[in-house]
Amino acid sequence: MSGWLLNPSLDRNRAYGAEEQAILSLEGAKRARETISQWEGYEPTPLRNLAPLAAEGGLAQIFYKDEGSRFTLRSFKALGGAYAVQRLVAARGTAQGLTVTSATDGNHGRAVAWGARKAGVKAVIYVHQGVSEGRAEAIRGFGAEVRREGSNYDASVRACAEAAARNGWQIVSDTAWPGYEDVPRDVMQGYAVLAMEAEEAGAKPTHVFVQGGVGGIAAAVLSYRWEKYGASRPRLIVVEPDKAACLYESARAGTWKAVGGDLDTVMAGLACGEPSTLAWKLLQPGADAFMTVTDHEAKAAMRRLAELHVVGGESGVAGLAGLFRAAKDPEMREAFGLDATSRVLLYGTEGATDPQVYRQIVGKTPEEVSK
Repeated sequence: MSGWLLNPSLDRNRAYGAEEQAILSLEGAKRARETISQWEGYEPTPLRNLAPLAAEGGLAQIFYKDEGSRFTLRSFKALGGAYAVQRLVAARGTAQGLTVTSATDGNHGRAVAWGARKAGVKAVIYVHQGVSEGRAEAIRGFGAEVRREGSNYDASVRACAEAAARNGWQIVSDTAWPGYEDVPRDVMQGYAVLAMEAEEAGAKPTHVFVQGGVGGIAAAVLSYRWEKYGASRPRLIVVEPDKAACLYESARAGTWKAVGGDLDTVMAGLACGEPSTLAWKLLQPGADAFMTVTDHEAKAAMRRLAELHVVGGESGVAGLAGLFRAAKDPEMREAFGLDATSRVLLYGTEGATDPQVYRQIVGKTPEEVSK
């Protein structure tokens, strides 16, 4: 069942100081942007004005940052995994002898594989049993070896870590844990480019609804506006699948917490049971609220977007699904401060990364929707 809560640990007046900047910073975001903007095919993704949905929800504005055209990956993950691979190669001074590995629900592994091919290194990507074959094949398409291990994301993370230790491979994960933080920091720093692009395109939100997962993108977009605007930053609401709500449960507990189960949700990219420790260090004091949505709500959001000729993947619409429910619920609306003056920014983190799954849900191909 879906739930929501205002963050009991929120300290909105807390300064974004040295401790926070050691995790993510404006300077780090600028460096990532400088690097990524040099990649072939780089251009900022569209910021779509969803005026009909704003009118339906009694809001002033809804902007949707559409990552469906990000390089060839159709996902924001290109900004993180590939950037981290490039940073690793630069630190080593050579690509020779380097094998990178990662566990994935689909999009992150594709980004790491793409980055590995760009850098000239080998990639071994672990997926769990719930990852569609279409997503696995897309990873293979970038030259990576794909290994299917474990019943869920966290099990494949453990399998990946064990293989890396045996073989001397370098893990490239957006999930940080004690003793493994440098690479995830680079991954998240790449994600902050999204916030920079959105602001440059004219987004001046009062609210940001953003996907959860392990917390990487939520922490990245929070960090950018927290450091830049302090207490006057927009409210940030983290949205997760109700079947994989590790950040929501951590907020309820007041401390980092993992969740179990099979994490079986259509929002495959968000099927994560353990928060990133680095991301949680920012989200616990800095996020305004946490909420969960059902698979039914995500599918409905995909179909409603399609009516506006916008292609949004299952995980990419989580923020929109959360906004739909919050705007219609009087108690949530008041708690989140949503009203006729609210300007909401959403991050559409993926397009149709598995076209077959997309068609099954929406009833049309991505090409038919985007005409």
